Amino acid sequence: MIKLYILIVTAFLFFFGCKKNNMEYSVGQEWKYKTRPAEENSTIKILKIEEYPKTGKVIHISVNGLRMKNPGSPEGFAKSLSHIPISEEALDKSVTKLKNENGKMPDSTEMDGYSYWKKEFDKGNAGIFTIPVSEIVISIEEAILTGNVDQ
Repeated sequence: MIKLYILIVTAFLFFFGCKKNNMEYSVGQEWKYKTRPAEENSTIKILKIEEYPKTGKVIHISVNGLRMKNPGSPEGFAKSLSHIPISEEALDKSVTKLKNENGKMPDSTEMDGYSYWKKEFDKGNAGIFTIPVSEIVISIEEAILTGNVDQ
């Protein structure tokens, strides 16, 4: 009877107590994620992966297929965000399915965003996002619409 109890408790802890993190990220991958409504075809591309002592693993991503309101754009909305530094934990909470294992490698626009971020990060003027991607998109859209870019 005790063995059965130990087996049940062990199984319960294994299935419900362990961190669900079987995501293995690599540069060039394209992922589906928990999007905002009406952006279900939006995807994330992995641009670069780094490790820092204070922040841990930082995954640099771009987001495509958006419909973010942007009065400064000729169409009135932006279709992509070229660079977002995000924690691995926040990305784990966002992604749903690997769409393409060996997608297109990062382009110069995406890496320009990284270069600017890296320079500011090294000075202590920039950080990383620790919220899900859909919330990042909402925050950036709100900042654009209100003109409050220091959020």
